[in-house]
Amino acid sequence: MTELYTTARQLLADLKNRRVSARELLEAHAARQEYLAGSINAVVATNLTRARRDAQAIDDSRSRGETLGPLAGLPMTIKDGFDVEGLPATSGFSGFAQRPKDCPDAELVARTRAAGAVVWGKTNVPFFLSDWQSYNAIYGTTNNPYDVTRVPGGSSGGAAAALACGITPLEIGSDIGGSLRHPANFCGICALKPTWGALPMRGHVPPPPGMDAEVDLGVAGPMARTVDDLKLLWSVLSREPERPRQPVKGMRLAVWDNDPLLPLGRDPKAAVVHAARALADAGAQVETIAAPLETRELLIEYIRLLTSIMAVGYPDQILASMNATRDADLNAFAANRDPWSAELFRLGTTARPDEILAAQRARDTLKGHMKAFFERHDAIVMPVAPVTAFAHDHSEPFNARVLNMDGETIAYSAMLGWIALATALHLPSIAVPTGRNVEGMPVGVQIVGAWNDEARLFDLAAAVEEARGGFSPPATLL
Repeated sequence: MTELYTTARQLLADLKNRRVSARELLEAHAARQEYLAGSINAVVATNLTRARRDAQAIDDSRSRGETLGPLAGLPMTIKDGFDVEGLPATSGFSGFAQRPKDCPDAELVARTRAAGAVVWGKTNVPFFLSDWQSYNAIYGTTNNPYDVTRVPGGSSGGAAAALACGITPLEIGSDIGGSLRHPANFCGICALKPTWGALPMRGHVPPPPGMDAEVDLGVAGPMARTVDDLKLLWSVLSREPERPRQPVKGMRLAVWDNDPLLPLGRDPKAAVVHAARALADAGAQVETIAAPLETRELLIEYIRLLTSIMAVGYPDQILASMNATRDADLNAFAANRDPWSAELFRLGTTARPDEILAAQRARDTLKGHMKAFFERHDAIVMPVAPVTAFAHDHSEPFNARVLNMDGETIAYSAMLGWIALATALHLPSIAVPTGRNVEGMPVGVQIVGAWNDEARLFDLAAAVEEARGGFSPPATLL
C-alpha cells in the first residue's frame, strides 16, 4: 500500500498521464480506509455513491480532452466540522447527528470540488471540536497511527490520522486552539493556520448550522503530508497563484523555546533546535530570543477571548454555576493573575461585553508590539506543544486532566500555551515535522510569520523538511 503515500502532486501527474484513473484512485483510498477502520477510525462517514459518480465524470472528461481543474480526480476527505453535501457536519455533537442531508457544501469544500477534487468522506473530531483528542459519542475514538494507545491530536485529529495512514492525500482542517497544528505535530504531517480572515469559514460548524458568521480567532487551513502539497491546496483554497519557492538565505529568524509560563519537554525542545540548525545551515540569520512580547498578558487575553467564544451555546446550568462563583473568581484572579487558573477560564466563559471589549483592546496593543517585532525579524521558530502525542484520556471534568511531561505533571490546558501567539494575534503559522523521538513518535515545530506572509512560511518549512527528511509513514501500517 506504499503507493498511497505518493504525494498529491505525483498522483495528479499520474492521473493526467493516465497511469491511473480517478475511479481507480478513489477505490484504492476507500479500500485503505476500510482496512484501517477498526484500528484507526479516522474516516467516520462516506458518500461513495456520489464520489464514484464524480470520479467517473472526471475520467470521461479527461478522455474527451477537456480542460480540468488543478485537483482533477484527486480523492479527498474533509474534517467533520465542515458541511459536505450529503454529509452535514456533526462536529462530534449528537444533537447535530440527524441534520438534513441536503446541506450545501461549505465554501472551502466547494472550492476543492470546483478544482476537481473527489470528496468522499468525513474525518473524526472531538465533541464540538473542543479537545486535543478526537473522540465523541457518535463515532467513537480515533487513534494515532504511530501508536494506537495515543491520541492523534484534535480537533482535526481524524484528518491528520487519515493523512498519516495514506487514506487521503489532502485535507481541510480548522483551528482556534491549535486544532490544525497539534494534530499535524502528533501525526508527523504538515498544516497551515493562515492569517485570520484569509479563508472563508462559511459552512463550518461551530457556529451553529446555518449561521454565517466569521468567529474571532477561528480559521480554516490545508493539511498534507508534504509542504509542497500543502502549498498546492493553499493555492486552491485561497484562489491565489502559487509563488515559486524562494531561498531562505538572509531571512531573519527568531527562536523562542524557553519561557517560565510555557512548559516544554525535551523532545519538542530538541525539535526546535534541529529546525533552527537546519535553517541556519540554509543561510538564515538565526537569533534565540526570550519572548517576542509579554507572555502573561498574551495568555490572559487569549484565554479571555477563547473561552468567551467557546461558551456560546453552553447549557444554562453550566453558565449559572460559573456565574455563582464570579465575584470570588474576580478577587482570586486579581490577586494572582495566573493565566492557567480555573478562575480565569470561568471568568472568560461568563465574560460581560465590556470585558470582551477590553480584551480586544489589549490584543490590539499586543499586535502593535508584534508589528514592531516583525520589522526586525521575518519569522519565529517555536514549539507546537509541550509534549508529543499523549495517551488517551476521556476522564471528566476536562479541566482536571493532566499531562506527563518527562515525568513532571503539567496542566492539560498547557496545550494552549505555545499556540497562543499565532491564534490570539491572528498571525499565520505553519507546522512541519522534524523527525521522531526515541519512542518513534513524530515531533515538529511551528513557524510563525507576519500577517499575510504565508508564502515565506512555505519557504521556511520546505527548508526544514528538506533537511530533516519530512513525513515518514508509520512502519506498522505499511
